[in-house]
Amino acid sequence: MILLGVIVNTAAIVIGGALGLLFSRGVPERLSRTLVQALGLCVLYVGIRGSLSGEKTLVAILSIIIGALIGELLDLDALLKRLGDHLQSRLSKGRDSSLFGEAFINASLFVCVGAMAIVGSLQSGLNGNHEVLFSKALLDGVFALIMSSALGIGVCFAAVPLFIYQAALTLTAGFVSGYLTPAVISEINCVGSLLIVAIALNILDLTKIKVANLLPAPFLPILLSLFF
Repeated sequence: MILLGVIVNTAAIVIGGALGLLFSRGVPERLSRTLVQALGLCVLYVGIRGSLSGEKTLVAILSIIIGALIGELLDLDALLKRLGDHLQSRLSKGRDSSLFGEAFINASLFVCVGAMAIVGSLQSGLNGNHEVLFSKALLDGVFALIMSSALGIGVCFAAVPLFIYQAALTLTAGFVSGYLTPAVISEINCVGSLLIVAIALNILDLTKIKVANLLPAPFLPILLSLFF
């Protein structure tokens, strides 16, 4: 089944998020905020560690800059926010409603960026090897559990853009597989990890970076590595 890895990854976020909601019952708001800050530090560590994998600084810089231009033209941040607002208006009430958008956007970005999402989806599409997505499912499930315990049900709905994103990559894998050399994968991981750093800074309330408008960036090393 070509989409098995995508389905397992999607289910892991829903299950992890649901478990986090169970654990969050009765948790004071002050503790929830501390958990968010702790999670932000962990995400920052993951991003910094991954960003060191790249070897071509110029490719990383150009990927971020060009990706930002494309993202701004498409206004991906507004699109993701509209989706979050739509889900919030229909599904979220009470204490968690004010945090729904923050949880949905940050969780969606975290599980979608990075080399594992891209390479894992392509491997599933090319040869039915779901090992990378299975490993990613475990990591995303733990992340969803921790984040939903602090920010609520919005985390669970990150499964929606994740499924669309990874399913699209899986079904179109044949078009880009020949360009994914180990060097290109390292640059993809570097650029994706820089986006994870930006997510961490937003979680920590240090910045208000529109990370969704940078989403094209992790794909650009595939093209730029042909010239540099």
